[in-house]
Amino acid sequence: MGRILTTGRSEALKTFWGNEIERGGGVVSARVAVFTVFALNGAALGSWAPRVPALAVQVEAEPGPLSLAILGASVGLLVAALLSGRLVERYGPRTVLLVSVLAACAILPAIGAAPSLLWLGIALFLLGFTVGVVDVAMNIGAVVVERGVGKAIMPLFHAGFSVGGLVGSAAAGFAASHGWSPARHLTVAAVVAVVVLLVVVRGLPGAAPRTEAAQHTGRAPARRPVLWLLAGIALCSAIAEGASTDWSALLLVTEHGLTDAAAALAFSVFSLTMAATRLAGSWIQRRFGARRMLVVSAVTAGAGLLLAALVTAPVAGFIGFGLAGIGLAASFPVALGLAGEAGRRADGGGGEREIAFVTAIAYTGFLAGPPLIGGIAQVTSMSTSFVVVALIASCIAPSAVAAMRAGDRERTPVG
Repeated sequence: MGRILTTGRSEALKTFWGNEIERGGGVVSARVAVFTVFALNGAALGSWAPRVPALAVQVEAEPGPLSLAILGASVGLLVAALLSGRLVERYGPRTVLLVSVLAACAILPAIGAAPSLLWLGIALFLLGFTVGVVDVAMNIGAVVVERGVGKAIMPLFHAGFSVGGLVGSAAAGFAASHGWSPARHLTVAAVVAVVVLLVVVRGLPGAAPRTEAAQHTGRAPARRPVLWLLAGIALCSAIAEGASTDWSALLLVTEHGLTDAAAALAFSVFSLTMAATRLAGSWIQRRFGARRMLVVSAVTAGAGLLLAALVTAPVAGFIGFGLAGIGLAASFPVALGLAGEAGRRADGGGGEREIAFVTAIAYTGFLAGPPLIGGIAQVTSMSTSFVVVALIASCIAPSAVAAMRAGDRERTPVG
């Protein structure tokens, strides 16, 4: 299995990177440019989230009120997802990404310098909104590149997000350990992000030509069963990923008896296995097909989460979250890639509104998932709540089968 994954990563990376720099004009290739934006988006999360303890002290906030401020970021993400599809459809990924990434970079220092809980909540809402626009636009850009390559490479782009998150969190740890204030740290992070963006921006996909085919809008996304099913895959994945991110450490402390420091490693294991699997995910998808990949991934994630929930040996927790990272790695990117294909027009464009629709529903999982899991744990136990998460992750399998069948029915002419 290890040899297969190694071979898969090698072939996938070779397909993905191709000629890293286009010879014409020395412009960074579209693949590299979009991958870099994914990494910048992950780095944004990895930069500010680890500084929450310092920000809490800075604004003198207790955990309860602070959680409401953090909720503002999730609300901003959801609002942006509802609006971003048409923006990208009209102006193209390059323009929307340039404006939204620059806006996010301007907001990061404001988060670090927030003088009160209210200002922190407003800044996090604005960051969530701008990052939400980035998220939709970068996934649409990824679909454009994927179509140009002619092969499924969406998981590799999402590996960029995972890598960016790890780099951002490592930089945050460095800043905190050297006594940097959140304002200083996030200002430096924003400046670095702007420089990187300006290096790659010309390689990002531009607006599609407004041909006659492009004027045809087709069926509204909400009227297409295949998109609801793909959104269900993304939603289940978002709930399970959010629960693993937010509650894994607490599960290992309360149910497995680990210390806080040891339990924190569970998220690291989850993130590393997810990033590694995404590097091989494109090859696996092409080798075995999206349907089989999603079904096996769902079973793997469900089994891993059940293991972490029901077996109290400490090693079981780490193995369980490692399996969860492997199983959840492909669900979200593959669902978005299939949504883009479901919206493809005859002229090769399209998919903007379909990706935005699936993303918006998935974001409700990030928004509602953590409090839902916390509420279940409050009335039962943390182990029981993760059994529920395992069942939710397992629902990806039947949703994937149903989505593929619905897509086949849409492509089959009636009569």
